[in-house]
Amino acid sequence: MEDTYLDQLEAEAIFILREAVVKCKDIVMLYSIGKDSAVMLHLAQKAFYPEEIPFPLLHIDTTWKFKEMIDFRNRLSEQSGIKLLTYTNISGLKAGINPFSSGSAYTDIMKTQALKQALKIYGFQAAIGGARREEEKSRAKERVFSYRNEEGAWNPRRQRIEVWRLYNTRLKLGESLRIFPLSNWTELDIWRYIKKENIKVVPLYFSKLRPTVLRNGNIIMVDDERLPIKPDECIQMRKIRFRTLGCYPLTGGFESDAQNVDEIIDELQSTRFSERNSRLIDFEIDGSLERRKREGYF
Repeated sequence: MEDTYLDQLEAEAIFILREAVVKCKDIVMLYSIGKDSAVMLHLAQKAFYPEEIPFPLLHIDTTWKFKEMIDFRNRLSEQSGIKLLTYTNISGLKAGINPFSSGSAYTDIMKTQALKQALKIYGFQAAIGGARREEEKSRAKERVFSYRNEEGAWNPRRQRIEVWRLYNTRLKLGESLRIFPLSNWTELDIWRYIKKENIKVVPLYFSKLRPTVLRNGNIIMVDDERLPIKPDECIQMRKIRFRTLGCYPLTGGFESDAQNVDEIIDELQSTRFSERNSRLIDFEIDGSLERRKREGYF
């Protein structure tokens, strides 16, 4: 029964990907290097086999991702032959925007503005992403084909009706779409599908002894020398893993013994907390994720 359910989710996602390619022009798939992106890429390869994926991948590189994420991305690009674009907001980089002293401006400039710049520079009218509705309450408001205005902004009240899996993709000049084939998947579905299809993911998802500091109740991994260590902090080796991956100073790990996919699945079946609880940027202020989504954040 589990395999049948996963097959249904797979079929729906493949249908959405094919609809996107048929109905949209100048399309790209966003690639965050995480588990959802890994599943999305696998689905795209299945959807268009034996042909190559008919769109490039785009990674918005803030320069603060975990080193293991970048290594994984580079190996994937070299071994698969997939066209992978990377984009960094150079003006933000030159201005010294960083996760420590820039506050919410960091996410806006290095993520939201960088994404909007990249979509405009490359001329993409539609971007496929791996967001899931069960991740966070603002994402539960999303459509599968999510309409964005000329500024790339999202308004939940202006989204289009989706019945019988019919999607309105008509756009005026400057408007765009964000497309979410994994909308009806859960975190547990993702991991069960990773197991079923034997999909490779970044090793950070698996428990291992890693150098960490405790900061504001979060376990932060010391990934390089740029992380400032406060006087009251002490670097300690802890056996941790990550449920979600982002910029390492803003992504909390947690202590775990799960070292393979089966153990992760067992662990998730007993947890009550969303993976987004470890994303520090989601809790800058109340409703901050929805506010950023309205501004153009994915």
